[in-house]
Amino acid sequence: MTIRSYAGITKPGFLLVHSELPVLTLLKPKLTSLLILKVLGDHERRIGLITKCQYSVSDRTFALGSVGSSMSKPNAARLGQKQGGSSSLYSHPSLLEMKNEKATNRARVYEFLWGIGIIPDELDGLEIPVTAEVMRERVDFLHTLGLTIEDINNYPLVLGCSVKKNMIPVLDYLGKLGVRKSTFTEFLRRYPQVLHSSVVVDLAPVVKYLQGMDIKPNDIPRVLERYPEVLGFKLEGTMSTSVAYLVGIGVARREIGGVLTRYPEILGMRVGRVIKPFVEYLESLGVPRLAVARLIEKRPHILGFGMEERVKPNVEFLLEFNVRKTLLPSVVAQYPEIIGLNLKPKLLSQQSLLNSIIDIGPEDFGKVVEKMPQVISLSKTPVIKHVDFLKNCGFSLQQVRKMIVGCPQLLALNLDIMKLNFDYFQMEMKRPLDDLVIFPAFFTYGLESTIKPRHRMVAKKGLKCSLAWLLNCSDNKFEERLSYDTIDMEEMEIEPSFDMNTLMEPRSDESASDYDEDSDDDYV
Repeated sequence: MTIRSYAGITKPGFLLVHSELPVLTLLKPKLTSLLILKVLGDHERRIGLITKCQYSVSDRTFALGSVGSSMSKPNAARLGQKQGGSSSLYSHPSLLEMKNEKATNRARVYEFLWGIGIIPDELDGLEIPVTAEVMRERVDFLHTLGLTIEDINNYPLVLGCSVKKNMIPVLDYLGKLGVRKSTFTEFLRRYPQVLHSSVVVDLAPVVKYLQGMDIKPNDIPRVLERYPEVLGFKLEGTMSTSVAYLVGIGVARREIGGVLTRYPEILGMRVGRVIKPFVEYLESLGVPRLAVARLIEKRPHILGFGMEERVKPNVEFLLEFNVRKTLLPSVVAQYPEIIGLNLKPKLLSQQSLLNSIIDIGPEDFGKVVEKMPQVISLSKTPVIKHVDFLKNCGFSLQQVRKMIVGCPQLLALNLDIMKLNFDYFQMEMKRPLDDLVIFPAFFTYGLESTIKPRHRMVAKKGLKCSLAWLLNCSDNKFEERLSYDTIDMEEMEIEPSFDMNTLMEPRSDESASDYDEDSDDDYV
């Protein structure tokens, strides 16, 4: 016998609570229709089975009732949100609300910046403080560093740097390196991007690289002050290739540290665009490559002369002012700065000055520049004083002109030394003034070191010679001359001139490893 529903059970001792039936019927309607109770023959066994089913059904009724009640809460909450808005304590603002709030905050910050004269247009898309108060803190801190509103407008992205997280750590690091606080203002004006840098990731490796280039620790802060942009370079990029090229053309490795200390801008120069064209152009003028390397060691700033703006036009100006093309290498080697100056006005000015005081012509002016290109940088007053000194010594204007064309150094020597040399010439050597007209370089030699001892040796031997034979040679050569039976007339006529080989003489402490050649193709 089977029972299809609880309603068919009528035996006493079995109680079915009808109040739970709606719950079962509501949640699991199939339970009632599928529940089949098989009545066994024995009454007690039947009662027990029904009791177990009762408890089982009761448990399921309770559990299902509990689930139903718990599941109804979020449904009710969602219903409440739809009906009454975000009234729950756990509700979050919508994306639209967050976007609108962010735009409002940025508008307030922009309004503050506009109010103090800062144009914030470039800050769009940059993470900035949410309040004007924090932005004011950044602006005030930059003011304490000496930066003006104009400076900030030149690089408004600096306002994206946090005072505590970015600015202070970077400035502390620079201070520990030895960069003077008095230079911070100019430092930041030139390279404000440094405030975005990480000390560990960006700055420290560059400093370590500079130290590896034999720049002394005490010189590191001076290098950074002179060229703060170096802190933004990649180690494997321009810096390493420029140094390698300089060593390749003959710049001594041990000189690299000094070169970079005096002119760190080299580290930012591209070899193929700047350094190599400059070196090759000087070579095309006739300056040997090794001589170029020596010039760079002594005056590394010449690499900064613009090829098109200065170097090439200045070479043309020199030719225009009667400097012979064959002597251009000597002119450049003596005074490399001549190709980097605003040259034409200086040439015109000095030519006019010398013409007015000693009646010098264009061709003779060219010879003066060839022998002493520094003449273009002499000021008017010293030139006039030296000319007056020679006139007071008894030389005529024509003789003075000939002396200056033959030895333009007379216009730049120490007047007191010139007077001592002239007094010895007149009182002890007792030579005619014409000897000085023929060999005006007499004034360039040291009285105690050269003139007196050599004159005494010649006088002791009873020799009569020209001033050129006496002075225009090394000490070893002079001793050799004293052993001659006769005086070589050709040696007497030699005029002192610049010797390019003096730039290329090997140094006693140089080794072949200093000149490892790198292929130029690597730097094109």
